Amino acid sequence: MPLAKTFDELPSRETLLSLTGLEFMQAVLAGELSGPPISGIMNYHLHSVDHGSIVFHGTPDFAHTNPMGGIHGGWYGTLLDSAMACAVMTTVPRGSVYTTLEYKINITRAIPPGTPIIATGQIDHAGRSTGVATGRITDADGKLYATGSTTCLIMQIA
Repeated sequence: MPLAKTFDELPSRETLLSLTGLEFMQAVLAGELSGPPISGIMNYHLHSVDHGSIVFHGTPDFAHTNPMGGIHGGWYGTLLDSAMACAVMTTVPRGSVYTTLEYKINITRAIPPGTPIIATGQIDHAGRSTGVATGRITDADGKLYATGSTTCLIMQIA
């Protein structure tokens, strides 16, 4: 999946509004549309897309640590915000966009730097104006590192 390096490389508003959220996320996964630069900075990538669910894979490293050497809570939050909000995105109709209204995370244990993780987002409610989703960060063995929930605003543009 290529990542946008400039604003011009991000998908245009016309492209975004011409696709359903699911079509958009599938195009990003297929490399037909550029992915967001944040995923390169935070070292995670889109792994799979289905209606109402998303999976990211990633590995936090030294660049993501706090002054005490642990993975910064912002890394967990950014990854879960992406997974949960993208799960909502897969339910957004053509001509609409979304934005995160709020999210909450619970860190259950520290991720050791260099540990590959799996972040999942799952839709709980997809309405006309709001979407609600939950997320989890685990390792390949299913060990739980964090959970989250989000509410997103869905806005019809066209």
